[in-house]
Amino acid sequence: MTAFYHVCFVVPDIEQAMQDFQRSAGVEWSDPACDRLGEWDYRIAFTAGGPPFIELIQGPPRSPWDASKGARFDHIGFWTSDLRQGSRRLEEAGMPMDFSGCPYGRPFAYHQVDSIGARIELVDVSRQAGFLSRWHPGENPMAAIDETSRS
Repeated sequence: MTAFYHVCFVVPDIEQAMQDFQRSAGVEWSDPACDRLGEWDYRIAFTAGGPPFIELIQGPPRSPWDASKGARFDHIGFWTSDLRQGSRRLEEAGMPMDFSGCPYGRPFAYHQVDSIGARIELVDVSRQAGFLSRWHPGENPMAAIDETSRS
């Protein structure tokens, strides 16, 4: 099972990207959060209002979210009930794994899809409740889970 829940842009300036998205499309944003994965510190924000979400990531050079050559559409995110099987299926379909968060204790993987010039991100569904409580607080998380499962 996979369920679509977000699109992501990698940006060199998260505040500017949030302002531009808000002015152009009227979207509201969560406050950006700082996090670390391996050796990389990064900043991340999601749109408020529920799935599907827009994600912005500002990461350092040579990280999985390097925007030193400019902002770009980076990936489409899907929940998966079996990360290993989902990754194997994508690799067999000619979409090689580009990066895995698993060695860092984060159950997600990026797969390169050359035909769209971006990546597919698979995230283990075990992270869904925590994600929703952090980025979609005050809403019934089960309603959001049921909605993305129907996609």
